[in-house]
Amino acid sequence: MQKEAARDIIIVDTTLRDGEQMPGVAFNVEEKIAIAKLLDKIGVHIIEVGIPVVGGEEKIAVQKIIQAGLKAQVTTWNRIVLSDLRASIQCGARYLHLSAPVSDLLIEKKLGKTRQWVLRCLQGAIRYAADYGCTISVGAEDASRAEFNFLAEYAQLAAEYGAVRLRYADTVGIMEPFSVYRLIKNLIDIVDIDIEIHTHNDFGLSTANSLAAIIAGAKAVSTTVNGIGERAGNASLDQVCLALRYIFKHPINLRCELLPEISRMVNRFVGFSK
Repeated sequence: MQKEAARDIIIVDTTLRDGEQMPGVAFNVEEKIAIAKLLDKIGVHIIEVGIPVVGGEEKIAVQKIIQAGLKAQVTTWNRIVLSDLRASIQCGARYLHLSAPVSDLLIEKKLGKTRQWVLRCLQGAIRYAADYGCTISVGAEDASRAEFNFLAEYAQLAAEYGAVRLRYADTVGIMEPFSVYRLIKNLIDIVDIDIEIHTHNDFGLSTANSLAAIIAGAKAVSTTVNGIGERAGNASLDQVCLALRYIFKHPINLRCELLPEISRMVNRFVGFSK
């Protein structure tokens, strides 16, 4: 297992997007910029900075972070609708994450649409973003409740149209490490696209599930500082990074000595400490 994990692992931190969906959390523009700069100093590879189509301070913060000259790749989160993509491109974003539900439950009940509508809109969204020279990753929302063959079809379409990575999202936090390992390995075996794992902590397994996916071959992992996020939160940046370094002996190229500093910063901003 240690040998399998010893490869480049991309850390995608989504504190400023999914982390801010935690009840009671709302960073202001200056706080978002400070968090992004410290994540960059730590060496996080990709920072997901928000959803520009929301507008207002969200869009201002995204613009300022993009303009800050960070070494990290700065990416925005978007639905597969053109209004979202236009808002991101207007901010100067050239790394876009496009997300859509892949479980029948969310496709039918949340969107009122069909599988073919999702595939058609994904194709159009990727083409639109590519026309502006954007690098694209694609999210499979609620992948853990999706029918596997449709998930594979969705992933393959993303790969064929030039997406660099597929985010497998355990949106409602129902998975455990053994099923994560099996499903991610099966997906990697049949689809030619890098996999990112995105977990939620409803049963306290987000870090364990993230590590299981990495062992299975996932090349990227979503995290948030202190594990903040929607409902019970996300995989914790410090837990994932330190487990990779000290349990799996992975030569992760981050300044882990700065993790306590960003933990304290975010705690202060969300009111957990003074």
